[in-house]
Amino acid sequence: MRPMTNQENFHSPYSPNTDADRRQMLDAIGVDSVEELFADIPEGHRNPPLDLPPPMSEFDLKRYFAALASMNKTPGEYACFLGAGAYRHHIPAIVRQLTSRSEFMTAYTPYQPEISQGTLQTEFEFQTLCAQLTGMDVANAGMYDGSTSLAEAALMAARITRRNRVAVLDSVSPAYISVLRTYTEAQGIVIDVVSSDSPTLTEDTACLVAQQPNFLGSIQDMRSFADRAHAAGALFVAYADALSMALFTPPGEYGADIVASEGQALGVPPTFGGPYVGMFACKQDYIRQMPGRIVGKTLDTQGRTAYVLTLQTREQHIRRERATSNICTSVALIALMTTVYMAANGRAGMRQTAELTYQKSHYLASLIADIPGYALADGGVFFQEFAVQCPMPPSQLNSRLLDYKIIGGLDISDRVANGMLVCATEVNTREEIDAFAAALAEIGASA
Repeated sequence: MRPMTNQENFHSPYSPNTDADRRQMLDAIGVDSVEELFADIPEGHRNPPLDLPPPMSEFDLKRYFAALASMNKTPGEYACFLGAGAYRHHIPAIVRQLTSRSEFMTAYTPYQPEISQGTLQTEFEFQTLCAQLTGMDVANAGMYDGSTSLAEAALMAARITRRNRVAVLDSVSPAYISVLRTYTEAQGIVIDVVSSDSPTLTEDTACLVAQQPNFLGSIQDMRSFADRAHAAGALFVAYADALSMALFTPPGEYGADIVASEGQALGVPPTFGGPYVGMFACKQDYIRQMPGRIVGKTLDTQGRTAYVLTLQTREQHIRRERATSNICTSVALIALMTTVYMAANGRAGMRQTAELTYQKSHYLASLIADIPGYALADGGVFFQEFAVQCPMPPSQLNSRLLDYKIIGGLDISDRVANGMLVCATEVNTREEIDAFAAALAEIGASA
């Protein structure tokens, strides 16, 4: 059967310019051809050969991508025990219902307050909830994600103290340390990775950075780190897991000067790593050095409640030499998801979720500890994830776990011999946890 359309005369709706349209544009520019338009580019680089497959129709392309997507092993279809920075938690239906409204379907900055009152109000509420969660004086309207939020915290500490070294505990996520290095290198700020057992600070140290829980999931004595930083004249920067703050002591109560966090766990699915939203909070004394934006609440000329962008410290809004950050998009849509999540669950609901996560992860740890060939790498207090020493390389173990429809933990063999970082949250059922432990035992017995 012949196709109903003549492909030679077919014009894609996604490339709508006709030959006549292109001719008109070339005439307006003042050149005779597309080749003349790009004549300044060396001929050998104008149209380099590309190793691409032949073109597909939209219908065929969608089928092709669907086939690729079907190769993924997705949580839900598979039981998942992978965390290390992105976590699965139950998201109430109200989160998607509200954030899918057309009024909110943008992550762009509400520059014009007179037509952006709804967006500004939700960002104001996001700030309020972040400040309450962290126990800090003030929070901004959101950052790109947790890692860049932490990097901005280090830069902020360097500006405040006028020092050029940042001490980072070796228990902080290596991915976050990598982002820290990227952000600070161009500004001549040195990153010192120091021991968690006895961090060494110098007179040039701007801040001490600690993670709670740390990369291996353990709860640390953050008060002692804060005291050590302050004794050296440095600031204390805490990266705190968002949900853990509903259960454990918040940073504002153990001496943190600046707090960074990742809001993904609160109402945002893992979605292959983003987009997420970074939380950022600090003491009132340092508000002028805070990156990003702060939404303020005021009254208009008629005495009605109004919301405005009170603080905008990016270079587009103020003189470049006074800018504290070049963060552009306020990720307002993702921030709204976390706002609705926190408001819907409330203080009691978030604590209950955190308690369930704590209990289920400890139940899983107790099962794994009893399996021959496996051992917990750290017997201390943890929240939702913990390190396990396995009887074989975790890469091999994880490959075999897929046969049981289980996604295992993160391979951390570079830190712990045959180490796997395992995570369990409130969404992991008892049946899933028991099946995971049974699979580990069966695979370990054959090692």
